[in-house]
Amino acid sequence: MKYVVILGDGMADWPMEELHGETPLSCAETPTMDVLAKVSRLGMVQTIPEGMAPGSDTANLSVLGYHPHKYYTGRSPLEALSIGVDMKDTDVVYRCNLVTLSEEEVPYDQQIMIDHSADEIGTEEAEILLEAVVSKLKEKEYSFYRGTSYRHCMVWEKGEVFELTPPHDILTRKITDYLPECSALRKMQEESYRILKNHPLNLARKKKGLNPANSFWFWGAGTKPSLDSFEEIYHKKGVMISAVDLLKGLAAGAGMDRILVDGANGGLHTNYEGKADACLKALTKDGYDFAYVHVEAPDEMGHQGSTQKKIQAIQYLDQRLIRRIKEGLESAGEDYRMLILPDHPTPLAVRTHVSEPVPYLLYDSRKPEEHTWHYNEKEAAQSGTPVAYGWDMMKCLFEMGEKYVNR
Repeated sequence: MKYVVILGDGMADWPMEELHGETPLSCAETPTMDVLAKVSRLGMVQTIPEGMAPGSDTANLSVLGYHPHKYYTGRSPLEALSIGVDMKDTDVVYRCNLVTLSEEEVPYDQQIMIDHSADEIGTEEAEILLEAVVSKLKEKEYSFYRGTSYRHCMVWEKGEVFELTPPHDILTRKITDYLPECSALRKMQEESYRILKNHPLNLARKKKGLNPANSFWFWGAGTKPSLDSFEEIYHKKGVMISAVDLLKGLAAGAGMDRILVDGANGGLHTNYEGKADACLKALTKDGYDFAYVHVEAPDEMGHQGSTQKKIQAIQYLDQRLIRRIKEGLESAGEDYRMLILPDHPTPLAVRTHVSEPVPYLLYDSRKPEEHTWHYNEKEAAQSGTPVAYGWDMMKCLFEMGEKYVNR
């Protein structure tokens, strides 16, 4: 038996007036998921524990079977694991986004957060801008590490944890109320803006109609994590397939292998087929029992506030990735179970994460069920098979039992 999780990050949403009361998931053309829904268990699951922020960190930790209250030490340390940062117990790690501020003729603290990802800037350009700032910063206790696209890490030796606001939570807002209270962090952000605002690369981006990556933004602080081995807990050899450092870091912490797919970039036009093929090779040729395939695109389109692009991302996920994996496993003659779900909703109305339950679809090729469901939030809620806690989803996948269903 092979096991696969397909995680459409931020795929769930709220009913929208412009979609006549439907959601992007219910409006999207998803023939593969709808076929599977009719022979699968459908339901809702609460991935975010009460009292915790609705981030992809806590949510994916939960879906992987790790209770966030026990294992979560912050988002950025997980990302640091993925890029090989050797953390000490006394280090504090922060995410360092390259963001777009408004560049108005006003002081730094009066600028407006335009874009948390600087138009999903490419990693090569991001590295140039990161180095332009770091080369001029004098503080020795801060070290910077290149990540992917706009996502990078800063390690503060013997540092402090400050609760800072993610930039995707304050899009279109003035940044004055969200700047770090820590003077050193604030000073570095202001200095980065001074250096990057007129950097030649950013001037060239603006001429091309792209948002400039004109400021650092620190958030997501945490300390060195310690996860139990996924294989020791579940007795399955697992692999992670994702373009996002956070997910690769979760895998590293859990002792899972990671596959890097050319052209996988966390954006709308990521390499869906490449991810599907990597999953199939891992499960049918390389001896893995379990694959976790993460697709960031629906979440990014939710943050951008683009209804049509979010629908397109869901359709790409269905038609270019899920169908390819399903047909590949069937042609290989494999018995398999497939779990499809988001980690959290990213409603277009608010352009950020919320803590509400998400719809899951759980399929067993040996024991197909018979329903009339389609895969979406409304019908999953009506199905009568909710799972109370996200960290039970791995047990549901591996055991296919009823004891975790909260009837």
